[in-house]
Amino acid sequence: MTLDDLGPRICIMGPSNSGKSTLATAIGRARGLTPIHLDLLYHIPNTDWQPRTDEEFIALHDEALSGASWVIDGNYSRCLPQRLARATGLILLDASTAISLLRYLRRSWFERDRAGALEGGMDSVKWAMIWHIAVATRRNRRRYEEMFVHISLPKIRLGTAREITRFCRSEGLGR
Repeated sequence: MTLDDLGPRICIMGPSNSGKSTLATAIGRARGLTPIHLDLLYHIPNTDWQPRTDEEFIALHDEALSGASWVIDGNYSRCLPQRLARATGLILLDASTAISLLRYLRRSWFERDRAGALEGGMDSVKWAMIWHIAVATRRNRRRYEEMFVHISLPKIRLGTAREITRFCRSEGLGR
């Protein structure tokens, strides 16, 4: 399965800090698709990742889906049915917990201008996020894997950092 097989509306899902936003930006640039980062729709700009109300987020989410072509990254399960109804393809990332923790620390300490960064926000290391990556993500990984099996869209699963890198190279995606 190649990126071209996924069509013009691609969902990217996976654990926190697995590279969803980076991949969405690269695909968007290479294929002329609008990248949509759900974290940026969910959180209020110029805050320390303060969430919007559910009503606000769902309205922004559903408006973003109305476009003819996009690549959207994020999970937000409560909105997944309408995302999958519009999607033409799915990519599931499954970087290891260690890689996700490393990526989180790197982005919090060193990457001020990164894909998916909150406008005016300041990334910082938060114990709640470390716990989420180290503990809650295990349960989410199983849920994503079960969901992936049952989705009938064209789909690609990238289970390691090496597979993600290999995929990006084979598809001509820059960072």
